Amino acid sequence: QVQLVESGGGSVQAGGSLRLSCAASGYTYMYSTISMGWFRQAPGKEREGVAVIYLIGGNTIYADSVKGRFTISQDNARDTVMLQMNSLKPEDTAMYYCALRGGSAYLTLRESAYNYWGQGTQVTVSS
Repeated sequence: QVQLVESGGGSVQAGGSLRLSCAASGYTYMYSTISMGWFRQAPGKEREGVAVIYLIGGNTIYADSVKGRFTISQDNARDTVMLQMNSLKPEDTAMYYCALRGGSAYLTLRESAYNYWGQGTQVTVSS
């Protein structure tokens, strides 16, 4: 059974930094191609894709709103994906979710493409 567990959320002032982590388990022998991503949902808004990484090649994609400020990466064992968030803005405030997509090498920020989701971790940025 695939499990995704997020950590690292919290409160920070604008301009500050946070690092989110997502520990994944239970997927190793299920798929030959896997990508993992971070999504976020602010109150009253739809969930949106933030960043995605392809676990085999390390290719990444980002939402325009976070390019140059956020960096997605993985550890050597490929079972943890991190999101380094710098220069945070109040509009980055949201619940952040980790997601896993198996069976395709195509990177996408489209929420419906992802098979598994974590419970989320709250990020709050104050002005």
